[in-house]
Amino acid sequence: MNEDNINVSDMSMAAKAGAMNDSKIHMRPLDNIEGFDVRPGFYEINGATAIPVGVNFTLHSNQATSCELLLFHRNEDEPYAVIPIPEKYRIGNVWSMIVFGLDIESFEYAYRLDGPYNVKKGQLFDKSKIILDPYAKAITGQSVWGSRHTGIYKARVVKNNFDWGDSVQPRLQMDDLVIYELHVRGFTKDPFSGVIHNGTFAGVLEKLPYLKELGVTAIELMPIFEFDEMLGRRDYLGRELMDYWGYNTVGFFAPNTSYNSVKEEHQEGTELKGMIRLFHENGIEVILDVVFNHTAEGNENGPFFCFKGLDNNIYYMLTPEGYYYNFSGCGNTFNCNHPVVQQMIVDCLRYWVTNYHIDGFRFDLATILGRNEDGSPMDKPPLLQTLAFDPVLGKTKLIAEAWDAGGMYQVGSFPSWNRWCEWNGRYRDDMRSFLKGDDGKAGAAAQRIMGSPDLYHPDERGYHASVNFLTCHDGFTMHDLYTYNEKHNEDNNWNNTDGANDNLSWNCGFEGETTDKEVVTLRNRMVRNAFAVLLASRGTPMFFMGDEFGNSQSGNNNAYCQDNYLAWLRWKDLQVNKPLFDFVKYMISFRKKHPVIRCKSERSSLGFPEMSAHDVKPWVANYGRDSHFVGVMFAGRKKNGTGDDVVYVAVNSFWEELYFELPELPDYATLEWFCAVDTTREDPVVKGKGAIRGRVKIGPRSVMIFFAAYYS
Repeated sequence: MNEDNINVSDMSMAAKAGAMNDSKIHMRPLDNIEGFDVRPGFYEINGATAIPVGVNFTLHSNQATSCELLLFHRNEDEPYAVIPIPEKYRIGNVWSMIVFGLDIESFEYAYRLDGPYNVKKGQLFDKSKIILDPYAKAITGQSVWGSRHTGIYKARVVKNNFDWGDSVQPRLQMDDLVIYELHVRGFTKDPFSGVIHNGTFAGVLEKLPYLKELGVTAIELMPIFEFDEMLGRRDYLGRELMDYWGYNTVGFFAPNTSYNSVKEEHQEGTELKGMIRLFHENGIEVILDVVFNHTAEGNENGPFFCFKGLDNNIYYMLTPEGYYYNFSGCGNTFNCNHPVVQQMIVDCLRYWVTNYHIDGFRFDLATILGRNEDGSPMDKPPLLQTLAFDPVLGKTKLIAEAWDAGGMYQVGSFPSWNRWCEWNGRYRDDMRSFLKGDDGKAGAAAQRIMGSPDLYHPDERGYHASVNFLTCHDGFTMHDLYTYNEKHNEDNNWNNTDGANDNLSWNCGFEGETTDKEVVTLRNRMVRNAFAVLLASRGTPMFFMGDEFGNSQSGNNNAYCQDNYLAWLRWKDLQVNKPLFDFVKYMISFRKKHPVIRCKSERSSLGFPEMSAHDVKPWVANYGRDSHFVGVMFAGRKKNGTGDDVVYVAVNSFWEELYFELPELPDYATLEWFCAVDTTREDPVVKGKGAIRGRVKIGPRSVMIFFAAYYS
């Protein structure tokens, strides 16, 4: 018997045993419908699963009255077979049927359902609509990026028999992560990226040596679930604007086929899995940005291809009049805490962890996952709690974007059960504001550098919950943060009305690119300041692709529709800005060398507290509105127990130089302060300098980092 076609990860133990035994499947007489031998299937196995004798199809709908299975020849939109699933094959709200003799390489499939149509009740059943399997493991019709789609989504049956060999997941602690956010296509699409397979999973893999050299320990992939980049396609000045980012999900269980370098036939995910395996073998984790807050079906005027035709009033949050709540800002809102939807999300995440060995998930607009069916926030959202305690996800990182488009903001208060981490939006905002010199931000900046203990209490979640970032896909790049005061989104064709208006950015005296040496020098220093502080802060640092060598989006802070030079990483800039790359690389290595920055250790023998905030005078932190200097000291023991590990981060956001004093080291310790970083220098990495004593001069708008070591 050939067992390769059995996707055992999708099956219960009982189902596996049944699928492995042909004789048990044939024990009862077969029915023949439309020329196909059929019998009732495995009701607990959602989706379509290859078994030795054919294919098992399972679909559920609470309110549908009938269900038809449609079979299509490859790349055709008219079914060659329509097989009504008999009512006697229905148990509860589940239809399940085995169709014998099907060759998974020869067909695609979809469904048609009938049922009540009542807009006010949210019931939209329409037997003329072709419905995509919500558990589809591979989706057809959009395998070539930018090709037009007929509007009919169909699914393929996959084998999922990838050989992982002896590969194991790194299972790094949050303390040890340095997260690099990237867009699969945009990362290597630029002709100067130096890869063979531009814009694909294979292209990302070709950049593995680069990422290793940089020193990041995790990549966070912007959405890779199947999406249709042609949805909402528009023309603007002869260019195509499309759904480039991919935040409008078509299928939650299927990888985006257009990200493959070669067309895959029923070995779905092989290229992605191969990429993940090699990243793991090199100690780098893979995190997925997932979108469960809405789908690509949009509002009343959006397409109709899946959940609207299954159980519209279960899968979506609806107003009493039957319209779509829009807490996502994208037309609809997924009804995440309905038990049916909750189960699908759990099944989805389990699938990606078990079949793709994914290390973690970042949940887009995650506060929506905590809303009730009427949109109100819940005290203990069942979905968030279920994910926190799910045994299969027990070692998987869960990272929340703790806000949504409906105005709910939960940074520091996201329901966590000590499992959920958060994108720390307060870190971004407070540090951006302080670094550009705003008044009254010194106290907040000190808190952010120390892991935001005011938001994440040390006795509860602590700094492990804080993912610190200054830039991400959404907003200015690090270069643009200090090049533009205002967003410049005209190319998006919304009259510059889209994207955030308050970016807490500063153009250093001139809007846009310039050759003025003073402005350029200041901008370079501001970027170095940002990276120095980010990588010397307690919590998990994250930055956006290309920030390490000054990549620009020409002031566009919402490049979601720009599949072109504007959003692609411009690899030529790596050579132009190699000193910045080298500095970021150094700061990552410095962070790794000094674990006291990353995590709590044994108490320092010097009597210093684990973390402390300072003004220009040590041990004083009475920051006022006019304070523009922050000193933060981390102190503890080295992991090998051979001595003390002490790091002092000094930040001057004032436009003039200042003098400050470092905390005095005890005489008995025979330790001295040494400078590691001074961002006022052309080469900010300080080498070969002697011990620091007395008052220290710190330049205007600059960062200095010190460490304590034995004087030799």
